[in-house]
Amino acid sequence: MSHDTPGFSVAEHSSANASNLALLRWALVIVFLWFGAMKFTSYEANGIAPFIAHSPILAWLHTIFGIQGASYIIGLLELGTAAALAIGAFVAIFSAVGAAMSIATYLVTITFMLSTPGVFEPTAGGFPAISALPGQFLLKDVVLLAASLVLLAASLPSRRGAST
Repeated sequence: MSHDTPGFSVAEHSSANASNLALLRWALVIVFLWFGAMKFTSYEANGIAPFIAHSPILAWLHTIFGIQGASYIIGLLELGTAAALAIGAFVAIFSAVGAAMSIATYLVTITFMLSTPGVFEPTAGGFPAISALPGQFLLKDVVLLAASLVLLAASLPSRRGAST
């Protein structure tokens, strides 16, 4: 049962291919659930600490909440994004909200490519050569950002087809 909000559409009800949009949605839900849950472990908190510490956008989290506290906050945001994306399969406004939250996440993580030391590999000539870690690890977020943009575009009024 769909609960369309005036002006918004569940992405899978747009004029785009519904099964492809559902595949993107549920893949993003899995990523956000998994990554969000991992943020509650010290392993993950310490793993993301260098990204946060060097980020002009997020470094304040460590100052106020510490390494694990910052990870908890990010984890809650990621789990909230997963929930919004999942609910968005049924409630139109959550389709757009979840996609927008996902976009915000990946815009921030892509900035890590500029702020995190070791992204560009000096032994391979530096930019545009990127290291396996952290460079190639971060580059995957470009695809996740694209998936999020596709879901948002399909959820917005300007993309609604006559068949909705």
